[in-house]
Amino acid sequence: MKKSLWGLAFMGLLFCGMLTGCGDSDQPMVYVYNWGDYIDEDVIDMFEEETGIKVRYEMYDTNEDMYVKVKAGGNAYDVLIPSDYMIEKMLKEDMLLELNYDNIPNASQTDPKFLNQPYDPDNKYSIPYMWCTLGIIYDANMVTDPVDTWEVLWNEKYAKEIIMLDSPRDTIGIALKALGYSMNSINPAELEAAKVKLQEQRPLVLAYLVDQSKEKMISGEAAMAITWSGDAITMMEQNENLRYSVPKQGSNYSIDAMVIPKTAQNKENAEAFINFMCRPDIALKNTEYIRYSTPNMGAFELLPDEIKNDGAGYPEDSVIEECEVYLDPGEAIALYDQVWTELFAD
Repeated sequence: MKKSLWGLAFMGLLFCGMLTGCGDSDQPMVYVYNWGDYIDEDVIDMFEEETGIKVRYEMYDTNEDMYVKVKAGGNAYDVLIPSDYMIEKMLKEDMLLELNYDNIPNASQTDPKFLNQPYDPDNKYSIPYMWCTLGIIYDANMVTDPVDTWEVLWNEKYAKEIIMLDSPRDTIGIALKALGYSMNSINPAELEAAKVKLQEQRPLVLAYLVDQSKEKMISGEAAMAITWSGDAITMMEQNENLRYSVPKQGSNYSIDAMVIPKTAQNKENAEAFINFMCRPDIALKNTEYIRYSTPNMGAFELLPDEIKNDGAGYPEDSVIEECEVYLDPGEAIALYDQVWTELFAD
C-alpha cells in the first residue's frame, strides 16, 4: 500500500514530541515506525494519556525504505507496520520477535479470514492492521466499456488516458494476471511475457504515477488509473463520476500488519501499543481516518451500514477468493527489476 506524507504541521508536532521524550529518560517509551498518513492523529495522544507511555513516531514512504533502515540497525524501533511480503522477507532474515499474546488480548478482535496468511502462517509475529485490494478506478463519463477485466487497460480507445502505477511489483503483477499467471510468478518465461505485454501497452499510457494519480482522476484528466481501494474511496468521495472495480481475473489484496523487530528495546510497551491499536474504538478511528479497510471485527460492526455495504472497501468474499497476497520473491526480485528496466529502456 502507498500512503501520502502527513502535513508539515502535524510532523512538526510529532518532532516536538520526540524532543520532549528525549529529555525524560525515566518515562516509559515506545518507538513506532509507520507509513505516512496511516494513523488518526488523535490516537497517539490518547495512547499516551491512557498508558503514560511516550510515543516517538517516525514515518516511511515504502516497505523497502523501512527495511533498509531497520536492517542497518541505526534506530531501535519497537513497532513496525510493514506489508505482507515484507513481513515474510523479514522473517526469513530472522528480524522479528514473537509476540506475547497475553499482552495483546484485543488481538482476538481480528477477523479469522485475515489470519494464517502465507507470510505468517501461525500468527506468531504479526497482527493485521489494515487491508485493501488493487483495482481500476475509472470515470464513468469517459469509459464506455465494461471495466471487469484487466484487458480494458490495453484498449486503444483510451490511449493516453490510462494511468499505471510507478511500481514494478504491482504493474508487472497486473500484466501477469492479465495473461492468466500468478502475481507471485518467478517463472522467467512468464515474466518475459509480462514485459512484452507491458511494452505493447506503453504507448497507450498517459503516465506511471502513484499519489499524483489521485488529483488527475478527481479532476477528470484521465479515464482510468490503477489504485488501491482505500485511495479509490477517497477519490470517489470527491468526484461522483468515479467508480472502482477489481477485475474478475483476480488481483492483489494487501495486508499491513503490526510487528516487533528484534532490535526493539521496549517489547512490553510495543505490545501495549499494538493492543491499543486493536481496540475496536481505536481501530474504528483509524479506519475512518485512513479510509483503508479494517480487519478488526469490533471496528467493522461500529461502521455505518453504507460503509460496511460498500463493495469498494468491503467486497464480497468471492472477490477476495480470486485475489492473491504478495509473497517475497526472494532472489527472483532481480527478474522483476530487469523487466522494469527493460520496459523503459528506449
